[in-house]
Amino acid sequence: MWEPRQPIEGRRPDRFRPPFCPREDCPDHLFVGRGYRAKRVGSYRRKCDPRRVPRFVCRTCGRGFSRQTFSTTYYMKRPELLVPVAGMLVACAAHRQIARHLDCAPSTVTQISVRLGNHARRFHELAMARLKDIDEPIVFDHFETFVRSQQERLGIATPVGKYSWFVYGVEGARYRGPSRRSRRKRALKSLPQPTVPGAITESTRKTLCFLLSKTEDRLELISDDNPTYPAAIRRLEHGHRIRHRVFANPDRSPDGDRSLARARDRAMFPVDLLHKLVRHSQSHQRRETIAFGRKGASVIGRTAIFSLWRNFIKRVSERRPLPITPAMRVGLTATPWTWVDVLAERVFRGRVCLEAR
Repeated sequence: MWEPRQPIEGRRPDRFRPPFCPREDCPDHLFVGRGYRAKRVGSYRRKCDPRRVPRFVCRTCGRGFSRQTFSTTYYMKRPELLVPVAGMLVACAAHRQIARHLDCAPSTVTQISVRLGNHARRFHELAMARLKDIDEPIVFDHFETFVRSQQERLGIATPVGKYSWFVYGVEGARYRGPSRRSRRKRALKSLPQPTVPGAITESTRKTLCFLLSKTEDRLELISDDNPTYPAAIRRLEHGHRIRHRVFANPDRSPDGDRSLARARDRAMFPVDLLHKLVRHSQSHQRRETIAFGRKGASVIGRTAIFSLWRNFIKRVSERRPLPITPAMRVGLTATPWTWVDVLAERVFRGRVCLEAR
């Protein structure tokens, strides 16, 4: 089981020992085990925190670092805002609303949101590296949203466990919408063209490749009748290991077949519920809003924050008294975590596979 650790700031300076060198180009950055050699060279005090922060020098590369380098609040002038901002980002609060509540600048909230998004993506990679095997069907669909305008669409691949409701990944794909541009927008030569043809197929292929790497035998995939999904499966080297069950989106008019609609809703319920919670819990994902996303990477990062909250912090059902999270259902954790637990340590991308051992 994956147990939460004590936050870096809460550890005594005289008992803290750096486990490795935080410099990515240092040979000891990938150090595993005990016995890493680092020389203590004093300490300093932060303006925002009166506690002493010990300094060290790596004996291999000769460069210095401190205990704060291993914290998620490194280089932050107001580290006390990290946990409140994380909680309010999944409570349908926009950046200006959060800034008014916490008495800070909106740009500060935006920078913290980017920091949290990067940490959430690396934390998810660490969780997936710790996960041994996927032994449940996967309900797969793309969450559709906009970036900057309705002409630039963003599809986010969201594979969800059928029984655990665990979100196994977040993969974005930007593509051009079918709507036409007005003459005024066509005249603007400075509008970027970030979309990629076949982005939905490519994001599906990447997601299925990862799911197959975590599956020993066959992968049962449940999706709607999106034509790009079979095309992505045919492009896979081990696509024959996927059992694809398709539930078409039926006609929901009064003359439509309600039995087909009920069968589709039962099969796709885990991912449909996730998409409803995203619409409900994030202000920039609502249908009618003025807090729309400006950058695709920021939207994907905030979706990763929501997935982290959904997997480790939020209970599966808030109406039932049992404190069970999706991470507990898949066997990653034994108890529900908090924002303090998931933000206790900084996750280094190069050490994800080593930390998972």
